Amino acid sequence: MLYAVPTLQADDERVLEDIDRMRESLRYQVATPHRWTGQLRRQLVAHGIKGSNSIEGYQVSVDDAVAAAGGDEPLDTAPEVWAEITGYRDALTFVQQLANAAEFRFGYMLLNSLHFMMLKHHPERWPGRFRPSGIWITDHSTGEVVYTGPDAGDLAPLMGELADWLQDGDLAAPLFVRAAVAHLNLVRIHPWRDGNGRMSRCLHTLVLARDAVLAPEFSSIEEWLGTGRNTFDYYDALRETGGERWQPHADTLPWVRFCLRAHHMQMQRVQQRLDRAARLWETLEGLGLPARTTSALYAAASGGRVRRTTYQRDEQLTADQATRDLRMLLEHGLLEQRGQTRGRHYVGASSLMRISEALGRPEPLADPYDRSTRRTASR
Repeated sequence: MLYAVPTLQADDERVLEDIDRMRESLRYQVATPHRWTGQLRRQLVAHGIKGSNSIEGYQVSVDDAVAAAGGDEPLDTAPEVWAEITGYRDALTFVQQLANAAEFRFGYMLLNSLHFMMLKHHPERWPGRFRPSGIWITDHSTGEVVYTGPDAGDLAPLMGELADWLQDGDLAAPLFVRAAVAHLNLVRIHPWRDGNGRMSRCLHTLVLARDAVLAPEFSSIEEWLGTGRNTFDYYDALRETGGERWQPHADTLPWVRFCLRAHHMQMQRVQQRLDRAARLWETLEGLGLPARTTSALYAAASGGRVRRTTYQRDEQLTADQATRDLRMLLEHGLLEQRGQTRGRHYVGASSLMRISEALGRPEPLADPYDRSTRRTASR
């Protein structure tokens, strides 16, 4: 028996309608090719990588997360943390590939494969294999055991049941509800020695990706869950729903409601970023510089670091061409150089950052369950 899809209430149905409208709007906007969309996708993937790993205590800067998403080397991250980051990146890349795979089927060996990608650098943690014994989750601040997972002997049957449900169960349920329930079941089964939280968030994203309406990076809540107070709320929601042991009869509505709120808030954030990206790109194109340099200026104006290798790859340039362009932007006072040799990169100069700041700050996000602050999601 698994944790079940709950019966939704009127407020939940309304929030789902908002999410569907926002997702449809985003789908139309990203379907039209724009040069800034590629960078925005990479930034969203990076924020997802950073968010999900930060929950587990693996901290990486946004710049190095962008480097991971783009296949570049880190500037600041320690090797042991970088292994965690790139493992998670590989799993998310596989999820992106699975989104439109005609031969796709859910199975627990697929989940074991994703787990191996994440944890392959830790052979002692049995990457890709179920744990051989019991597992207990403790509160690090008190040492108290807050959750005891199912017995090791129950893992194969439970994971087989979950895989069957993922493939054929409750297919009429709303997509975002199914994704939330899949997340809950996997994290409560806790089938591996390590990486259970990251795998559960990755499965959540995979369920959304298989719908193939919108690229997974535009729908994921991994960034949201890894941001500030949201991480504590995430743990509270899991604890409230599941209790201290495997109890699949528990009411899952509080958990699903937490996830719907997170999706709504994250989609508001993504929409704001998309709108801002379009305005910023248009403003930078108006500077009268060669059109290809806009991608470097955009990355810097967005607060990121610009690497010659990344700019060269994005614009399909030779190393000499990319170097000349970046030197020109330095001479125009739009970029500033940092570091030397392999660590050399560029950041926005004050004149460029003023252009970005002139676009203003985004509006505060509206809690969809708070009618006093809720704004319409339709555009």
